[in-house]
Order: sequence, then C-alpha cells, then structure tokens
Amino acid sequence: MGAAVILSEENALAVIRGLLVVLSVLGAFETPTVQACIPQMLKGDNVIRGNAVVNQVVSVSYLTAPLLGGILYAAFGLKPVMYASVLCFFITAFFECFIKLKMQVRDASGRFFSTIKEDFFSSIRFITREQPSIIKILLLAALARFFVMGIALVGLPFIVRTILGLDARYYGGAESALAVATIAGSIAAGILTGKLENRRLPSVLAAIGLCILPAGVIFLFPSGAMIRYMANVAAFCGMQAAISIFSIFAVSIIQQNTPEHMLGKVMAYTSAITLCAQPLGQMVYGVWFDGCREKVYLVLLPTGVMVALIGLFSAGVFQGEGERK
Repeated sequence: MGAAVILSEENALAVIRGLLVVLSVLGAFETPTVQACIPQMLKGDNVIRGNAVVNQVVSVSYLTAPLLGGILYAAFGLKPVMYASVLCFFITAFFECFIKLKMQVRDASGRFFSTIKEDFFSSIRFITREQPSIIKILLLAALARFFVMGIALVGLPFIVRTILGLDARYYGGAESALAVATIAGSIAAGILTGKLENRRLPSVLAAIGLCILPAGVIFLFPSGAMIRYMANVAAFCGMQAAISIFSIFAVSIIQQNTPEHMLGKVMAYTSAITLCAQPLGQMVYGVWFDGCREKVYLVLLPTGVMVALIGLFSAGVFQGEGERK
C-alpha cells in the first residue's frame, strides 16, 4: 500500500526496486511457514498430496499472474494494479485467520539472542546427527535445483533466442510449456502418492538427467531450427515434471521425519539451501553456455549424464524411507 501511495514517475524505479526487496524478504519467511504448517494439518500420505496441491497452486499463479498483470497494466496502469494487489493480500490474510493449528508452547524465560543461538544449534544437531538422512536429502534437492535451474533459466532462453534465432513468441511458448509441465508433475505426484515408494525416488532423479539428454542429442544431427526447438521444449518439460515430483516427495520425507517443534527451522533450512543453489547454478551455466556457444551439446549431454549418475548413486540415501510415514 505504501509503495502504491508514494509511487510517481520520478521515483518509480527506486520504489519498485525497494518493493521487490521487501516482498522477497517476506517471501523468505512465508515459504518455510507454509511448509511447516502442512504436516500439522495433514498426516501420512496426505502430506504428499498437500504439498502437491500447494505446488500446483503456486505453478498456476506463476503461469497466470504475468498474463493477467500485463492485461490489467495495459488497461488501467500501474497504480490500480498495485491497489488490486493490496486487496488480494488482505483477502488472503482474512482467509488465513480461519486456519487452526496446534499451539507450540515454549519456554520464553531465556534471552532473545540466547534463544536464537540455542534454536540454531539444536536444529543443526538434529539434521546432521539425529536425522542425518534429512541433510542428505536436502543436499540432493539442492544439487538437483543447481542443475535444473541452471539449464532451465539460462540454457532455455539462450538456446531459443541465440542458438536457434527464434523470436520472443517461441520463448514465451517454451516458458508456458514449462509451467504446464510443473503443474502436470505436481498432479502426477498427487496421483503417485501411496504408489511410488520413497526408495524409488533415485529413479525419478535419474529420470531428470535422462530427460535432458535428448535436448543435447538433437544438436549432434543436422536438423532445422523448429525440430530442435520442439525437441528441446519436450526434453525440458520432461525434466521440469520430474523435478517437480522429486521435490514434492523429498520435502514430504523431510516433513514426516521432523518433529513439529522443529518443522519451521528445518523448513527454513530447506528453502535457504535450495534457493542458494539456484543463483549459483545460473552463474555456472551462464559461463558454460557462453563458452560452448557453437556446441551446446557439450553442456547438455554432460549435465544429463551427471544428474542421472547422481540419481543412481543416491539410492542409499532413501533406503528405509519407504516404510516411514
């Protein structure tokens, strides 16, 4: 609301930049909070279904919000769109008032910074010593995000616009296809709940790598830009659907193996570690793709092989997880 009130032509850039920073910080608090609430409201396999539904809603919003925002911006201008966003936030907050969660009673006698220090070390001890499988799954999820986000956010636009020389319409179509694939992956995760055992997740991780391979193989043979475009979009959609399934099941395993009083802290680590992996992947793949401009298969094929091998060698991490609920 404040940003909408003070926004003007003179300060538009500074206000929007500051608003994005504030929203990003608030989002860093919101994501682990939502992830911590799901296992308190749902139990057993319903935790996976709940995570799948949340992922579907987020993916649909990513798909529709830019389109809807662009239409409203063109029709009414920026300030009315910002006021509408404020209204949406208040409506969301109103509905959140009806969420009933069990209150976690804590000893508040200690000092503020001492409590933070104690919480930090107790949660680190929990994920590294008491439940070491959690940190292993966290690192696997971060590693998968490193490769997938580097390929999807850097590689796809580079291939479509620079290598294939196609215009923005084709890139927009590819982005929309990836969003649909994410939704499809979330739906598949919900359907596979109770059917896909956790110990089979390495196969899903390996499938991510196998999906990347056709995107590189197509560049080894003479073919037109449209054939390569369709092959890459299909390969990237398969990759996106697979990473969606893997992420939902991996987060659900972490939630089911974490006591309620530590869920918020452990989910915060989950968000922090995976989010840190994404920009690192973008930087690495930005340099890699630029260095292999004429031979992008030298990026895509090794990446597919590495992810597939990581999946195959991660089987030990998920041993025994299939029976846990």
